[in-house]
Amino acid sequence: MELKLLNAQGQAAANVAAPDTIFGRDYNEALIHQIVVAYQANARSGNRKQKDREEVAHTTKKPWRQKGTGRARAGMSSSPLWRGGGRTFPNSPDENFSHKVNKKMYRAGVCSILSQLAREDRLSVIEEISIEAPKTKLLAQKLKGMGLDSVLVITDNLDENLLLASRNLANVLICEPRHADPVSLVFFKKVLITKPALAKIEEMLA
Repeated sequence: MELKLLNAQGQAAANVAAPDTIFGRDYNEALIHQIVVAYQANARSGNRKQKDREEVAHTTKKPWRQKGTGRARAGMSSSPLWRGGGRTFPNSPDENFSHKVNKKMYRAGVCSILSQLAREDRLSVIEEISIEAPKTKLLAQKLKGMGLDSVLVITDNLDENLLLASRNLANVLICEPRHADPVSLVFFKKVLITKPALAKIEEMLA
């Protein structure tokens, strides 16, 4: 598989050879969907909680007598039918949302995503990315000069300048190869990989 090598202006200057085992896989929609859903589910904290009728701070006194008022009968104001009453089936804070994905399946899914990105011309390689100072404006100008607005940059040496400059840009994420997750790979319109990071990805997914 040949990947485009971009210059500083964002134009294809040459091609870089990449292994077909990683960047030439068939598109497996079911597997990609499974690993994306699993990643998002595993990111959930699962600490939501509501109170049932026992835990709500209400009196247990009967609001009015059983018969003769013309109103519906009521036993206590913490009833789930009442506003401010307890929930019938409240969520507990120890819910487990985690999905198990086998390592081979995860690797195969990431390879399938990378292959599809390469086919759609959304994946490119650059020699290196760096800026002189930790200024958001400098990075924004650099990416604009390359014609990129929504981009995931995968670099092997994530220096402080890049990290500080990128964190306030809405559609820009810079990470190391081991932190490139399936959700981000699918979400961003363009994916840029530096040459050393490409070698690391090949080593990780081989």
